[in-house]
Amino acid sequence: MNFSEIVKKRRAYRSLLPFEVKEEMIRELAELASLAPSCFNKQPWRFIFIYEKENLEKIFSTLSDANAWAKNASMVIAVFSKPDLDCIVKGKEYYLFDTGMATANIILRLTEMGLVAHPIAGFNEEKAKKVLNIPQEYRIITLIITGKHNENYADVLTEKAAISEKTRPSRKNFREVAFLNTF
Repeated sequence: MNFSEIVKKRRAYRSLLPFEVKEEMIRELAELASLAPSCFNKQPWRFIFIYEKENLEKIFSTLSDANAWAKNASMVIAVFSKPDLDCIVKGKEYYLFDTGMATANIILRLTEMGLVAHPIAGFNEEKAKKVLNIPQEYRIITLIITGKHNENYADVLTEKAAISEKTRPSRKNFREVAFLNTF
């Protein structure tokens, strides 16, 4: 599968089946994240790979009701950082951008492996920090819900979510997002 195919295949499915999480896979994902570009190579990203059942249950307790579907995940990746781990140039904080690029490497590799990597914002950040022992000064940017795609849509999905499992949600057209030479 080439890069374009991987990007086109990537979907934020919600209907998941379990898969076996191996430490070698986690090490590879962390290595690929570490190869992302960052301002002055500061590498501000931090990841916690949660896959043991007891720890998954704890992180699931931080999810919003709308993300109940995520409880079928085999792994959750907490993505976090803080501004002073990266460049701050003329008020521009690069840590979110740089961490996003590293996270994209993880998401695309998981897609290439035939897995779903669904980033979410619907969780209680303060509770998640406590569960994961993340110091207060950090921001949890996202949780990446990871599992194998279940073609038989789970009962936990809303009608709207079940529809989006069947067809890719529409994307904005070129003229809405891209401009040539000037806005």
